[in-house]
Amino acid sequence: MRLAPLLALPPIALGIAAAVWMVSSAPGPARVEGAAPALPVRVLTITAEDIRPTVTAWGNLHAAETWVAVAEVQGEVIWRHPDLEPGRLIPEGTEVLRIDPADYELALAQSRADLAALEAERALLDAEAENTARILALEQDRLRLAEADLERTRRLAEQGTVPQARADEAERATLLARRTVAELENSLALIPSRAARITAQIARNEATIARARRSLERTALTTPFDLRVTEVNAERFQTVAPGQVVIRADGIAAAEVVAHLAIDSFRSLLGDAPVGTTLAEMMREGPAARIDVTLSPLSDPAQIWPARVVRIEGALDARARTVPVVVTVDDPYEGADPPRRLPLVPNMQVGLTFQGTPLTGVMAIPEAALHAGMVRVVGPDDLLELRPVTTAFAQDGRVIITEGLSPGDRVVIDDIVPAIPGMALTPVEAPE
Repeated sequence: MRLAPLLALPPIALGIAAAVWMVSSAPGPARVEGAAPALPVRVLTITAEDIRPTVTAWGNLHAAETWVAVAEVQGEVIWRHPDLEPGRLIPEGTEVLRIDPADYELALAQSRADLAALEAERALLDAEAENTARILALEQDRLRLAEADLERTRRLAEQGTVPQARADEAERATLLARRTVAELENSLALIPSRAARITAQIARNEATIARARRSLERTALTTPFDLRVTEVNAERFQTVAPGQVVIRADGIAAAEVVAHLAIDSFRSLLGDAPVGTTLAEMMREGPAARIDVTLSPLSDPAQIWPARVVRIEGALDARARTVPVVVTVDDPYEGADPPRRLPLVPNMQVGLTFQGTPLTGVMAIPEAALHAGMVRVVGPDDLLELRPVTTAFAQDGRVIITEGLSPGDRVVIDDIVPAIPGMALTPVEAPE
């Protein structure tokens, strides 16, 4: 190397040249291979369970039976039961109101008298028919004798043995006998029509008597079942008219409440059904056999009343997607001891708990672990899997899984953002 030219360069330029040469010839930084750290997550190990679907609802009670007493006759109220007041309990078969029966008793007596007269007339007609038939038989015998006598007299007159006047007299006697027989036959022929007319009059009169007797019976109002009076619109000495509502009352044998359940919730209560069975068919088969229900007043939830599903009221509400389930509780006044134990009275708000057919061998996960029909599962080597599942229903903050999970699967209950299949996880078993 020739040093002379280099020595001729300024010292600064020499320094820069040396630095460039050292950088260009130096080796690059060492590359170190490494994996991303595993994400710690809480997991829930799945086990098979027996779960009974439970649905809660509420509604207002009403009496299973109601009595609206309507005055069917007109008249003055002459008696009223002392317990006929709103809120009072009255047993079945109790006379509670009486309307003056005098007019209806008189009408009944008159109708009975008219009937007696018609029956006497029918008896007289029967006797007349019998007498007419007997007289007719006699006149027919006389006619036969007269005709025989006429025949003899005519022969004798032709022979000149008797005068013609005698033959004419015999002929007149025969004609008179024939007229009498004809009149009796006509009279006897008219008797059936006369009897039919009397029979019709008797039937009409008997109907009048039945109507009068019915009106007389309707002057007294009697309770058809054990009830609680809710309204009274008749006072003593007040005149009531037909069609007027005088008493309203509720039966105390049973109370009902209509609970509107979501269609999916109601289907979960009914349990599994044969393939192709519709919800309507399941309801017709009798949901009461599949569902247990208890009832409690909202004002005192500690009171538990056994109840039962009796029917589905009307049709499904397609807009609200609900099923109107009618629940009945028997003896709503049994054991009532206010204020410690209240009776179940109409318009009381109550809560209902429905329990359906138990499901066996199903899996349940927290609702937060379900993401748009997918469940995040810790798979082999602690890697994340996204698994589609089939759900049945949600209950108590858990979702019931029927397909897609198996006992022993570890379900991630923490939210992972983003959830990338295959990402490494560090599972931590969550406390139950």
